[in-house]
Amino acid sequence: MAPRVKICGLSKPAHVEAVSRSGAAYAGFVFFPKSPRHVTIAQARELALMVPLGVAKVALVVNATDAELDAITAQVPLDMLQLHGKETPERVAEIRARYGLPVMKALGVAEPSDLEAIPAYEAVADQILVDAKAPKGAALPGGNGLPFDWTLIAGRKWSKPWMLAGGLTPENVALAIARTGANQLDVSSGVESAPGVKEASLIKDFVAAAGAA
Repeated sequence: MAPRVKICGLSKPAHVEAVSRSGAAYAGFVFFPKSPRHVTIAQARELALMVPLGVAKVALVVNATDAELDAITAQVPLDMLQLHGKETPERVAEIRARYGLPVMKALGVAEPSDLEAIPAYEAVADQILVDAKAPKGAALPGGNGLPFDWTLIAGRKWSKPWMLAGGLTPENVALAIARTGANQLDVSSGVESAPGVKEASLIKDFVAAAGAA
């Protein structure tokens, strides 16, 4: 089966149209004001309503409060919540129970010890996103366009579905799949011409390259 691709950080109707045509499995919307990909709830609702059936709509949040999540989930039709902050396993379980939506927890990896946190999150999340750890002092917890050492997770098996992120591009995604065995991939800056500016041709090329791997 071809790997499933998530295109994250959609902020314009043209982005959603490109994702819809590409064959990607997930469409991601970022609710984090510091990000160049940030969308308001009103924008996200409009975009989410454009996403075709069969493509999962994912809200990326960072240390969101219940009030913030209440507002997002009340107005935006979603299929999944992606937690990209410092949420504890207890907080992940709490969010999953409160909203009744599948939850994906993002975890940053830079060295072998970073993988030790995964089992605790596996127990409470529906999916795990294995991402490159943000550099010290970085404004963004993800979307920095940096890969990590893929050999750290080569041959790893987890009990829950997982997704690879961090510095993926149309040029390196096949290698990433070969090195890690990933069958789900998350890309944001790797399909942009500038921060937050998605390119339809790059989205198409990324999904095609992943499928051909």
